[in-house]
Amino acid sequence: MSLILDYVKQQLVPANNHPSFKAGDTVTVSYKIKEGDKERIQQYSGVVIQRKNERATATFTVRKMSNGIGVERIFPLSSPFIDKIEVNKVGVVRRAKLFYLRERTGKSARIREKLAISGK
Repeated sequence: MSLILDYVKQQLVPANNHPSFKAGDTVTVSYKIKEGDKERIQQYSGVVIQRKNERATATFTVRKMSNGIGVERIFPLSSPFIDKIEVNKVGVVRRAKLFYLRERTGKSARIREKLAISGK
């Protein structure tokens, strides 16, 4: 029965070519916004603090600091309004949910960055 449900969900959801990312990564989400008859793309950049669910119902939460106030936004991964997702930094974290960042500000809220080793 679950195989049938997975097949139906796969057929209903369009395939998105988003890069793979996880909690701790810094991403920029280009989101389409409709205002009346006009459409524009807004950039939302921040740290991914969680990924939730799989396939059709997958969501991710991005947190950023705006004028000293923490702002979180939840994006459905299969949303047609997401134009593209860019991974700016790959973070090194030991947890899947980074809710402890909500109580922290400044240097204590930093996440270590994974360094790319050049093959020489």
